[in-house]
Formats: sequence, structure tokens, C-alpha cells
Amino acid sequence: MRTVPIEFQTRRLAFVAWQDRHRTPFAEINSDPRVMRYFPALLTTEQSNAGIDIWQGQFAEKGWSNWAVELRESGEFIGFIGLSVPRRLLPFSPCTEIGWRLKPSAWGHGYATEGAKACLRIGFERLGLQEIVSFTTLANLPSIAVMQRIGMTNTNQDFEHPAVPEGNALRPHCLYKLTRAQWQQRDV
Repeated sequence: MRTVPIEFQTRRLAFVAWQDRHRTPFAEINSDPRVMRYFPALLTTEQSNAGIDIWQGQFAEKGWSNWAVELRESGEFIGFIGLSVPRRLLPFSPCTEIGWRLKPSAWGHGYATEGAKACLRIGFERLGLQEIVSFTTLANLPSIAVMQRIGMTNTNQDFEHPAVPEGNALRPHCLYKLTRAQWQQRDV
């Protein structure tokens, strides 16, 4: 049985289930060295499409995943922000992760923070999640700043990400989290 996808808007952003129209611009984002500087490699079009295929399956099954994000004013696709259950076994699995990846022209406008706060609200209020985590390589200071702005705290449980090759400088990751109780107190 297919589930109706959760779609919503913030003041400036529209969060929609993935459509074929998102494939080409998302592949462009994933092949941009500026966007992917904190990842071990650029993604091919096939790898980018495989990610969308997985997220489309999650929307069909659960009604939520990483949302395709568009600017409300223009309809321009700018990347993704959303919630997902990591497929890899991590030291803190099982968990629900909040994440984002936006094209460079969308940087510096507060879109990641605005969108992530909205996703936290969906996760805690609508989905009833008890905890949401976020993680990134230790060098990714822009994403760490977003984690802090949305009210997440560093668990001080750094780990080696299993998808990053051993010896790669991007392998050490930090783990941030926010519980439902903390979110209700802060109402970020």
C-alpha cells in the first residue's frame, strides 16, 4: 500500500516528494566539487539517481524521507533537506538522521537552518520521533554551524564513518543530537 507523501512549506521553501524533474539538477549538485568537498568523491549521475530512487521508495513506504526543496517564490530546485534512517550500521544505530545538501547559489541565505527547523518539527510533532541525530566530517564547519543553530548538541562521541576509506582525512565524524524533550523545551 502506497503512503501519501508528507509535503509542506516554510516561509521561503517548499518541501516536496522527488519527481523526475529533480534528477538532472540534483546530479549537477552532486558533481560540483564545492558541494562535495566534505565527501570522499563526487557522485555520478547514476549514483545521484540511485539516491533519489531510494528516497522515492521511502516516501512510498513511510511518507517521508529527504525532501526535494524548491524556492516557493520561483519553484527553483535548490537541493534536499530531510530526515532519513541511515542504511549503514553506525555506532549509534538505529537512528533517524537530519541532513541537507544545497547548491552553492542557495548558500548563505539561511535555507538550511530554516528547512532543518521545519524538518525537526515534522519529525517530533508529526512522526513522533524521540531523537534525531546529525553527523558530518569534523572539517565541515558550515554544517556543524547549522546543527548548532537548530538546537542540536555535540554528543562528543566522534566516530570513524564506515563509508569513508580508512586513512582519508574526512573519515572522522562528529555526532550531534536533539531529543524530543529538548526540542519541546527550546521549540526551535
